[in-house]
Amino acid sequence: MNYSYGNLTSVGATNMIVLAICNSTSVVVCLLASTMVLVFRLYRKVVYRLALYQVLSSLALAFVSVFQIIFINYHKNTGAYDRACSAIAWLTLYAEWMKLLFTMWVTFHLFCFAVLLKNLKKLEALYITTSLFAPAMVASVPLITHSYGLSPDGSLCYIYVARDDAFIERFALWDAPALVLLFMASTAMVVMVIKLAQRAYWRSSYEPISGDDQFQKALKHLLPLAAFPILFFIFIIPVVIFHIYVAKSSTSKAQKISTFVFYSLWTMNSGVTLIVHISVARCLARKKVEAVQHFLFGIAIDEGFKGPQANTLAWDVLYPGVKDVKII
Repeated sequence: MNYSYGNLTSVGATNMIVLAICNSTSVVVCLLASTMVLVFRLYRKVVYRLALYQVLSSLALAFVSVFQIIFINYHKNTGAYDRACSAIAWLTLYAEWMKLLFTMWVTFHLFCFAVLLKNLKKLEALYITTSLFAPAMVASVPLITHSYGLSPDGSLCYIYVARDDAFIERFALWDAPALVLLFMASTAMVVMVIKLAQRAYWRSSYEPISGDDQFQKALKHLLPLAAFPILFFIFIIPVVIFHIYVAKSSTSKAQKISTFVFYSLWTMNSGVTLIVHISVARCLARKKVEAVQHFLFGIAIDEGFKGPQANTLAWDVLYPGVKDVKII
């Protein structure tokens, strides 16, 4: 038997609608980001694959969250919706943990590369395996303890406090791991900044370190990944705090709309981050190609070639035998 509450309140109905609308937007954003990776064939690089895993986990979470709207009629026929509520709650916790683990692995990958100077791209299979299978075990615990149910205001199917130990269960299964990872990731980011600052100082004060050029080039591709753990925690902190507040407060029965907005932004940030990164990278690459082509065009003009001939020559020097070129 699941722990469910009474009738749907007006606040709960509003929260459901807000959650569905915001996460529908998240679905569109994450789909667009995933499409850009596929269209531009960026998945061939490990840095973009790691980013893509983040986006796909966010897409799964947003997609499941949209389906919370079907429980707007839960109070009219609780028996019919009871199992569906448990299923959606299981999928929600599973997707949250999948996003959490992918964030952990991205942070770990960045830390090892920037601090320990080790590229662990061979561990990509481990990243995927643990992030797909470990969440299933975690999300199954509330099924065993029958802790899934509808929130007090009827706005969300999740782990809800129907008895004293349910708060401990929810805190242990989600809030505590998120806070622990926040601390670990924050510490890792601080260490990364210190190490990178030391390397920059060494480069400017002494002779370049052997192989440092290759390190700096690879680091430029990897550093955008830092946005994923940073934004992950910026948007998840308010959600975790309010989860605890609602669970422990006897006077607060309804979740605030701002919580659902932050939750949706949390699912959306991965897609937005990847879209911005790809757009900026393509823009910079295009400008670089145009600058080099303009330089070669000037040389061709100086050598006596006319406009069209000079332009063709500049293109042939840049891309011999190629009529078109991918910027990224």
